[in-house]
Amino acid sequence: MPDFEYADLLPAGPDETPYRLLTTEGVSTVEAGGRTFLQVEPEALRLLTETAMHDIAHYLRPGHLQQLRNILEDPEASPNDRFVALDLLKNVNISAGGILPMCQDTGTAIVMGKRGQNVLTAGGDEAHIARGVYDAYTRLNLRYSQMAPLTMWDEKNTGSNLPAQVELYATDGDAYKFLFMAKGGGSANKSYLYQETKA
Repeated sequence: MPDFEYADLLPAGPDETPYRLLTTEGVSTVEAGGRTFLQVEPEALRLLTETAMHDIAHYLRPGHLQQLRNILEDPEASPNDRFVALDLLKNVNISAGGILPMCQDTGTAIVMGKRGQNVLTAGGDEAHIARGVYDAYTRLNLRYSQMAPLTMWDEKNTGSNLPAQVELYATDGDAYKFLFMAKGGGSANKSYLYQETKA
């Protein structure tokens, strides 16, 4: 029998992402029971989420931009490789203006959070995160793509891109880490099921 060894379901490698400070408001430390806790206010969760959804729709990370530039400078890149890389750079140049997103399918908002045991919130984190998604999609020029079923055959656009998929996990430490995604779906597929005869 193998020895027990814990491993994360989706282990991440080293995080080399360049981050920027949005604000120091709504985040503080408190002392209790001889320990220091990170306290995060609901508005900080909402603001972080709204900003993340904006940035996903309008920007590429510096490392991604560098990869596209590398394609343009690669002597082994095909003309098609260069064409695609250049068009992506032109597209992100337009989207960085903050009006038009990089893609018309601005996707389902997916948020995964890992809250350390030394992080305190007011509770209802999912609702505050969903509010940030709502604010981003209703204030920005982002397409609503969430369809809500009305009956077995009828559906209606929710008009806010909610519900968001929010998954929060408890973990060790004094950090609240997030992964924000906008997953494009393309279309709502319909299918029919027919009972065939035995013949």
